[in-house]
Amino acid sequence: MFGTLMLLVGPALGFRLLGALGAARFPTWRVSAVHGLAVMLAVTATTHFVRSGATSMPGHEDMAAMVPPFVPWPHTMVYLTGVLEFLGAAGLVLAATRPATGFALAVLFSLMLPANVYAAVEGVVFNGGAATPLWVRVPVQAVFIAVALWAAVDERGVAQRLPKAAAVRRPALQR
Repeated sequence: MFGTLMLLVGPALGFRLLGALGAARFPTWRVSAVHGLAVMLAVTATTHFVRSGATSMPGHEDMAAMVPPFVPWPHTMVYLTGVLEFLGAAGLVLAATRPATGFALAVLFSLMLPANVYAAVEGVVFNGGAATPLWVRVPVQAVFIAVALWAAVDERGVAQRLPKAAAVRRPALQR
């Protein structure tokens, strides 16, 4: 779990450094953190499709083992969440879709929290290693939720609105 957190923090710091050096794409901490979250999501999404043991990160079988018993089709859910993470990474990078993506990812991370709780409580093993304790998992998940929600607000902390579709003009009713 610490490695996943570093997949967010490291790139965010790198992007902010690029912004400080003049890269217009990363003008603020918020934008840098959001892009860091996109990097983290791209990496973690990849692991949803890789067999366990192939990398130092948990693989598909490890993630399927952490799906609580009340969730049907654990392997399908792992694939689905991997796809959603890839889409989330892409949505964060595009400024136009960032607000909606931020809210959607906050929901996704919240829905994934029971799997983290289950993995910690049941001692689910990842790549032969011990499960990350619950007291670590929950705060790290809260960081991911917070950054996702940060993506959905502007620099003043005001929720961004999605562009409205062009209003359809209706003819006035005649009497």
